[in-house]
Amino acid sequence: MILPSLRGFRFAWLPSDLLAGAVLAAIAIPEQLATAQLASMPAQTGLYAFAAGSLAFAIFGSNRYLSVGADSTIAPIFAVTIAALAAASSASYAVLVGFATLLTGLALVLAGALRLGWLADLLSIPVTTGFLAGIAVHIIVGQLPVVLGVPGGSGSLLLHLVALVRNLPHVNAMTLAIGAGVFGLTLATERISPRLPGALLGLIGAGVAAAALHLGERGVAFLSAPSSALPRVRIAFVSVHDALSLVPVALIVALVCLIQTALVLRSFPSNPDAPEEPSHDFAAVGIGSIASAMLGSFAVNASPPRTAIVASSGGRSQVSSIVAVALVGLLVVFGARLAAYLPLAALGGVLIFIGTRIFRYADMVRIARLGGGEIWLVAAGAFLVIVLPIQTGMLLGIVLSLVHGIYVVARPPSTELVHVPGTTIWWPPDDNTPGERVRGVLVFAPAAPITFTNGHYIVERLAALAACAPQPVRLVVLECSGVMDIDYTGARLVCAAIAGLRARGITVAIARMAVERARNAARRTGLLAALGPQRVFKSVQEAIDAFDPHIDRRANDD
Repeated sequence: MILPSLRGFRFAWLPSDLLAGAVLAAIAIPEQLATAQLASMPAQTGLYAFAAGSLAFAIFGSNRYLSVGADSTIAPIFAVTIAALAAASSASYAVLVGFATLLTGLALVLAGALRLGWLADLLSIPVTTGFLAGIAVHIIVGQLPVVLGVPGGSGSLLLHLVALVRNLPHVNAMTLAIGAGVFGLTLATERISPRLPGALLGLIGAGVAAAALHLGERGVAFLSAPSSALPRVRIAFVSVHDALSLVPVALIVALVCLIQTALVLRSFPSNPDAPEEPSHDFAAVGIGSIASAMLGSFAVNASPPRTAIVASSGGRSQVSSIVAVALVGLLVVFGARLAAYLPLAALGGVLIFIGTRIFRYADMVRIARLGGGEIWLVAAGAFLVIVLPIQTGMLLGIVLSLVHGIYVVARPPSTELVHVPGTTIWWPPDDNTPGERVRGVLVFAPAAPITFTNGHYIVERLAALAACAPQPVRLVVLECSGVMDIDYTGARLVCAAIAGLRARGITVAIARMAVERARNAARRTGLLAALGPQRVFKSVQEAIDAFDPHIDRRANDD
């Protein structure tokens, strides 16, 4: 479908879109130039990425606000990984970046076509926060030599830090003043209003000061003048060996794009009452990366801050992104030579600001306060990305997130329920809710799907509770309101447990299996047949009454 985001467009929206587009361009231009520097690519490629991503999403995307372009989250992944295959800023490096971008775009289009948006949920918020913290450290450490005007190191992040400390006596005061000034101005203006183009004002001010004071004679390095020629459309091809080497990084970048795009779509839906199907927009972002690769640039991603700027500036449709692209095009054609007056330290200040924004300290505090031990997932994710190569650290972090998820499923809450006096409610015992046990009855509630991952644990918990009951158990009621599904392995284990309880003269019944999927699975796997006829009830009390309507319901605490 073409231009789905413009369905229902009204010309009355045009003034708001023009204003939002101008604000978006003012924010995006310095950010895209800085991100190109972060990716070790020519400055104009950042602007190409913004144009390709924005236009592709305006044509194929459905969300009215989402801004797509070069992204500082994924640029370091490309830079660090591909630098191991080719020298940064070389022709072969650019070819490898282009092919990796093409693979990333194809992976996103495939994910959209196959509706694989659920992959974005494989990483928990703590692990993702740790990833971003690790990437932020890479960005900041990598840009400190630029801002300080000293040579940078090579190799691991630790070697970069060692080289930085050794070169501290040789700091260039003018370079430091430029970088710190742009960083401070960008930070201050964002505190006042995110719509203020503090980074752009900082770059303009740094360029004017550098030209007026002839700072090039004082050791200040400048950006290479971007080309004002229009890019050639082409597809870069690499050897089979290099292609295979690029597949892992392309898949990692695609997964990061899925996660970030899903986050932005949930935060800024076109219609809060009817959220869009995200798979369509995943494919649109992928098409943007393919277009960017054909322009010789790098992968694009949804941007949370730029999308927020479009929404807060009154943007009503993707016309705002088209306007921003038009303004960026005018800059490329008529103002490219001005970039030669731009100190690298000014871009470094912008990138350090971006790094501090990616380092989500407030989220970490919230996780530490509300997430219990999950703060260790944040620390582990950050540690892996900082200490190991970024792509390796992220792969291990993904494994860590999956292991944590499997552990949660494998050790679900599986507890005895007690009767709340004067009601028909059965509830887990706690200090705030008075409860009583029914003589001879054990009500057991597994609060998870019963599968091969947790079946042994659940039946062991059941056996342990039955063994330590205050009085001999004559009836076990499996309260299954929390059971959403049952697989074959889980059913076999529960059937074996039922047989063991029956051998001890204990009757077993099921109550409150409300989820149809679970009931169908229980029937299909033979679990209901193992229970015997008329052993499935709609409530715990119904099961107890069916077993013995005259059963003594007094508390059994003696």
